Amino acid sequence: MNTTSKKKIIIDTDCGSDDAMAIAMALNDPAYEIVLITTVSGNVDVKQAAANTLTTIEYAGTYEPPVYMGAEKMLLRELVFAHETHGNDGMGDIGLAPKRLKVQSENGILKMLDTLRESEAGEIDIVALGPLTNLALAIRLDYEAMKKAGRIVIMGTAGLGAGNVSPVAEFNIWQDAEAAKIVTESGLGEIIYVGWDACLGDSMLNPQEIKKIRNGSELGKFAIDCNKRLLIMNRERFGDDYLDMADPSAMAAALYPECIDKCEKYYCEVDVTNGPSYGAVLVDVNHFSGKEPNVYICSKLHADKYKDYIYRTLKIQ
Repeated sequence: MNTTSKKKIIIDTDCGSDDAMAIAMALNDPAYEIVLITTVSGNVDVKQAAANTLTTIEYAGTYEPPVYMGAEKMLLRELVFAHETHGNDGMGDIGLAPKRLKVQSENGILKMLDTLRESEAGEIDIVALGPLTNLALAIRLDYEAMKKAGRIVIMGTAGLGAGNVSPVAEFNIWQDAEAAKIVTESGLGEIIYVGWDACLGDSMLNPQEIKKIRNGSELGKFAIDCNKRLLIMNRERFGDDYLDMADPSAMAAALYPECIDKCEKYYCEVDVTNGPSYGAVLVDVNHFSGKEPNVYICSKLHADKYKDYIYRTLKIQ
């Protein structure tokens, strides 16, 4: 693979079925090189997330970035997996497993830091698709190395809308709000949260689009079939086959920013209090705090451009 003009990225993932689609998209974007992938517990445990990532790399059939395991547990709280959304194995329980590739032996957080230390400032972007435990630990271990990262694009927060795991909280932040607080308050240069609301409305995949993807390529079939459990759940929620693809929307925003419709910088705080709003991200839209904006919130995509990017990177004919 010719990497001379490619933008380098690190992906951090709790690889469930929507992560798998997002990773497959990134592997097929010729403008980017994934230098490594780290896994974290979230949708599934860190070992299963690594296995799912390796499976995705094999199905993508392009190149094979190394995969490392990071944090097995959240900083303070007990894990609550998303088996009802992604299946017990995170991939729809359809029997997917890596056939050839193996996880690397080194710790993913330390490997991420080593890679950033050896890079030029801004050379490597980070795309985080799961709870922010790995990133928070990396910030605490070596802030100067993390400062060398370029953009840090995160699938997380409810954006400017309602939550998906409580009235106000989105799953990735809620899973480890203490970690999200560390990242949000870190002062790192360009942190972009792609909210759950960015994958809703016109950006949801409708029945016709799902059929187009599944029938359009072998990779498209993989991307839809591994979301079997989410499809079943969404039939009950929406009355038909719809997919709210949170991680693909974040990946598209990261790698194809032309698809971003609404993205503004706000002062944000993460609620870590032991109450009903735990895991909520308070977005100071009206500048009540008087504090300097610290992170970007992407709350809407151009649905047509976003979906075209999915079709292009999943090789849909």
